[in-house]
Amino acid sequence: MILRTRGVSLAYGSESVLRDVSVGVDRGEVLAVIGPSGVGKTTLLGLLSLAVAPDRGTVELDGTDAWAAGESERLALRRRVGMVFQEASLFDASVARNVSYGLRVRRSWPERVRDGLRSLVGSPDAEAVDSAVREALDVVGLGDSLDRHAGSLSGGEARRVSFARALAYDPDVFLLDEPTSDLDPRNTAVVEDAVRRASQRGIGVVVASHDMHQAERVADRVAVMLDDGIAEVGPTERVFADPDDERTRKFVSGELVY
Repeated sequence: MILRTRGVSLAYGSESVLRDVSVGVDRGEVLAVIGPSGVGKTTLLGLLSLAVAPDRGTVELDGTDAWAAGESERLALRRRVGMVFQEASLFDASVARNVSYGLRVRRSWPERVRDGLRSLVGSPDAEAVDSAVREALDVVGLGDSLDRHAGSLSGGEARRVSFARALAYDPDVFLLDEPTSDLDPRNTAVVEDAVRRASQRGIGVVVASHDMHQAERVADRVAVMLDDGIAEVGPTERVFADPDDERTRKFVSGELVY
């Protein structure tokens, strides 16, 4: 797997937030992490983003234990992971300027060419940045919005620009925290289509959501989080139709209420 945790645990003071969690995502796969609010889904994304260190266990990107690596190596690993938060945080600038930000500030550039994303090897130039920005915005259906100011966007459009900003620098893994919460059906459909298109480029995608129907629509595998751990992980259809864990069965059927 391209990104995984092995037996990670994390506590804040005396409160256990995650306990012995082992889960991962492969290239070109969509993993949905589902569960009720407060069970640690966002915290798990923080660990997978390599921004939060576990108390125990390992977080590995492409076989490298990020927290056993040196600071500079860990930074290089973190740059290979894109994170899209629940609330879009855009700069007071144009859509194009927002999407190009990650490309402009990076010292190292992607060397892979993925389905139309131009290779940015060597010194970045305006043409290469423009190409990557346009293609990322096309993925989220905003290819004609380059010159719009971020302040003019709807909530759904802003969320899609955040997605494009992460896509533009060609990460190995996308982490999405409740990517369509409070969005209308049209914006939800566009974001879900962008998730599928990202996975088709070979990107591993982890979607944390309490929306089980969304997990059924977009995910190849599902990890069910209950309390502070993973109840089970498996192919989406099996987890919903014939789960191994009785708690999972009760949760997906609505019998288990938090």
